[in-house]
Amino acid sequence: MRRTERIARRWLGLWAAGCLLLALLLAATAADAAPRIGVLTMQPGEVFFERFGHNALLVDRGDGTEPTSYNFGYFDPEEPDFLSRFVAGTMRYRLVALPMSLDLEQYRRNGRGVSVQWLDLAPAEAAALAARLEANARPENAVYDYRYFTDNCSTRVRDALDAATDGLLRRPLTASSVGNTYRLEAVRLAWPAPWMAVGFHLGLSASADRPLSRWDEAFIPMRLAESLRTVRRADGRPLVLSEAAILPHRLALPPEELPQWRIEAMLLGAALAIGLLAIGRRAPHLVAGLAGGFWLLAGMGGVVLAFLWAGSGHTFAWANENLFLLSPLALLLLPGAWRAARGRDPGRMFEIGLLLVLVSAATGAFLKLMPFMKQQNVEWVFLLLPLHWALARHFRRLAGTARADR
Repeated sequence: MRRTERIARRWLGLWAAGCLLLALLLAATAADAAPRIGVLTMQPGEVFFERFGHNALLVDRGDGTEPTSYNFGYFDPEEPDFLSRFVAGTMRYRLVALPMSLDLEQYRRNGRGVSVQWLDLAPAEAAALAARLEANARPENAVYDYRYFTDNCSTRVRDALDAATDGLLRRPLTASSVGNTYRLEAVRLAWPAPWMAVGFHLGLSASADRPLSRWDEAFIPMRLAESLRTVRRADGRPLVLSEAAILPHRLALPPEELPQWRIEAMLLGAALAIGLLAIGRRAPHLVAGLAGGFWLLAGMGGVVLAFLWAGSGHTFAWANENLFLLSPLALLLLPGAWRAARGRDPGRMFEIGLLLVLVSAATGAFLKLMPFMKQQNVEWVFLLLPLHWALARHFRRLAGTARADR
């Protein structure tokens, strides 16, 4: 009996030691296991800087702790030079690492939808990416120079995934295009906020009108999510293992395609021109006041466009052809408009300035026929050229009448 007890105790001790060893091995394996990598995609919001949507990289280490969201979209409006950098196009953004629930709380409150795409990365790729993100999120490495189209929160996610997979994204995505442009995407996403859509359309130059590859259009988080679904590993396996919705989207979405308004712009421009000429025969003082308001807006718009070109880092606003239509020269017409509104002669210099503004607008329209002028701004030609022509005709008619009376 005693011998049986001794054998039982021995086996029990061996079993306990084996269980402890197994637990230690499992714990060590779990600690060394590669993390799971996901891409969070947030739908557009209602504030102007939320219109393009957002995304982040998600790292789930599988150790029972909450997944970490690595978010490249943080900026500090309290920085002393924040406003000047915003105007100059040299903003600073930073990468922030925070628990997923904390990162998603603002999207939950604002009704913005969030989804996650879990990726099929090799253990070494996932581990290296997680380590690189952790190092990148340190204060001394986190800040980067933000560029709206070419270096933003979404392109940083794209580039991090591409580096971790040795070019797996860049190779297929640079070879594919659906014809989108920076202008089409920017104006489409801003369309629910008309002032923002108009600002993009007026402010973007021809450099925003080249067709983008899928790699380039990944500056939009939703486009990057679409493209990730098409990427496959070398053996044919899809890069995206699974997708899941995390938060429902409760806001109106932007249009799938940019609405076209060329015909509307042409009809409106013609109607306004005819209306000005008709009113000018009966109420020339009123037309002078309206002209002054138009030239003030046109001239100030031209000053802004000239500043974006000559004084800022907004490279996609440089060499904007809308400067022909919104010339700063229009500001020189304001004293003459004021005199005309009070029933006085606008003066000879006013007539010269009026001709220069009209010639500038007509030159911009003529250049649209040239194959080297690539900017997509026909809507603004249709809308603004008739106004410049109608005002020039109106004041020349008044000048001719005044000379005949003398």
